[in-house]
Amino acid sequence: MNLSIAIPDSSLLDETTILNKTKKISIMARTCAIFKVKQIFIYQDGKQNKNDSALLSTSLKYLETPQYFRKEVFPKTQLLKYAGVLQPLNISSHLTTSNQKMIKIGDIRDALIINYKGKKFLDIGINKHIQYFGNVKSGTRIAIQIKTTQPELTAKEISRDSIKDYWGYSVKERSNLLSILSTWKGKIILTSKKGKNFSRLDAKKITDPNEPTLIVFGTTNKGIYDILGSNIKKIQNANVFNFFPNQGTQTIRLEEAILGTLSIINIINHNYNEK
Repeated sequence: MNLSIAIPDSSLLDETTILNKTKKISIMARTCAIFKVKQIFIYQDGKQNKNDSALLSTSLKYLETPQYFRKEVFPKTQLLKYAGVLQPLNISSHLTTSNQKMIKIGDIRDALIINYKGKKFLDIGINKHIQYFGNVKSGTRIAIQIKTTQPELTAKEISRDSIKDYWGYSVKERSNLLSILSTWKGKIILTSKKGKNFSRLDAKKITDPNEPTLIVFGTTNKGIYDILGSNIKKIQNANVFNFFPNQGTQTIRLEEAILGTLSIINIINHNYNEK
């Protein structure tokens, strides 16, 4: 299923330390990877969350980047002070060997384009760089497929969309939620305890595995109705659902809401594909 989520830059306000904020981000990133989320939109919720927004965006991008060229992509920064507590995603693009002898024709990897002595090369996480002859600028991350291993290692650039395995999420920042919703081409699910209780009939309406679906979350202290206000009536192709009827707690934390909602959507999609 083609899933994306949208979360506010105020997502970390209920944590007081950078350490705990980082741990929260780790849980959200792992959940997105488990359920194969393609895009994570971070939308501005006011103008007071600049530091948290940078921490959220940087940490999510760091976690999704293959370990073998993180140091090249992310210079030292206080935002990643507690990167050690971030749990690995263990997605296909990260589970690669550094042993050149184990690389086979047809293998797919992420590569970082680097400059060396005036020429471009690909860093694919082994002790040998592959010369790159394309037009993409240095510092760019691309997906490649191994063409030959002997007499030399060569690769061709491929589209991430052509990769069958889950290859990670992209992180996109937007000035406000309405700007995302007004340009989204596909189904929109707004999550709120004020919404309609999610039912089997509703499930049948959102089980098209090919149509992009955006799931939108508010925060513990500020729901979708608070964030959108009267603009909620202007959104096309959207439904407001409560995925946690009869909840036993007064509030549901964002990381809990993402995990619970995506779990329900995943079961629905799985059952649909089995029919």
